[in-house]
Amino acid sequence: MSSHRGPDLPYTVVAGVTPFNDKWLVASAKMAGSTFAPEPPKAYDSFLEVLSERPSFAVVVVNVPIGFLDTPEMGARTCDRQARALLGRRGTAVHNAPSRAVFDGRVEPDKDGLDAVTRTMLPRYREVAAEMSPYRQRVVYEGHPELSFFQLHKDTPLKKSKVVTEGKEERRVILEDRIRGSERYLDATVIGVPQKHLYDCFALLWTARRVFGHAAKRIPVEPEWDSEGIRMEMVY
Repeated sequence: MSSHRGPDLPYTVVAGVTPFNDKWLVASAKMAGSTFAPEPPKAYDSFLEVLSERPSFAVVVVNVPIGFLDTPEMGARTCDRQARALLGRRGTAVHNAPSRAVFDGRVEPDKDGLDAVTRTMLPRYREVAAEMSPYRQRVVYEGHPELSFFQLHKDTPLKKSKVVTEGKEERRVILEDRIRGSERYLDATVIGVPQKHLYDCFALLWTARRVFGHAAKRIPVEPEWDSEGIRMEMVY
C-alpha cells in the first residue's frame, strides 16, 4: 500500500472522503512520525479537485465503489457481500455497486436492481470512475464508514444507525476516544453538510492512516480485478 510523501515536505497528508449532494467532504490530517494532526474539514466541488489538492494526498479513502462487474447478471461484488457479512446488523448500510453496463448506458439504472440510494449517487460514482486507473489505486482506495467504525470499535459492529441520535452519539464517542484532535472539528460548520457525514469522513480518515501505515485490512483478502484492471476491494 501507498507510503510516499510530497517533495521536500516534513509531513504527509492523508484524507477520508465522502460524497454529499453534488459536493465532496474531505477530512484530512498531517502525519509526521507518530504525530497525526487532523485538519479542518473542507468541501470540494468535484472529485478531481480533491485529487488536485496541493500538497497532494498520499492516501485517499473514499466512500464510493471502485471497480465494477460488467453486467447486472454477475450479481454483487465479493467485497460488498463480505463486508455485509462482517458487519452483521450494520451490513444493510453496504449497498451493491452498480454494474459497468449502467455507466455506459447498456442498462437503465432501474433495471440493474439498484436501490434508491445507489441510483441517486450514480453521478458521484461516475466522477470517481472517470478518474480511476490501476496506477491511481496506489493512492485512492475504496472504504466504507461502517467498516471504519467496525475497526475503531475493536472489530465490533456499531449498535445503531447514524441517522438516529443514539447512533450519532455512539460514533462521536468513538471518534473522540480514538482520533485525538478530531473533537475540535466534529461540530465544524461546513455549509450544507450533515454532522453524520462529518463523522463518516473522520472514520474514513482513520482508515487512510491505517493504509499509509500498512496496517489496513482488505476485503476480500485475495484480490479481484474488474475488466479494466481495477481492484474491487474495500479497506478498513
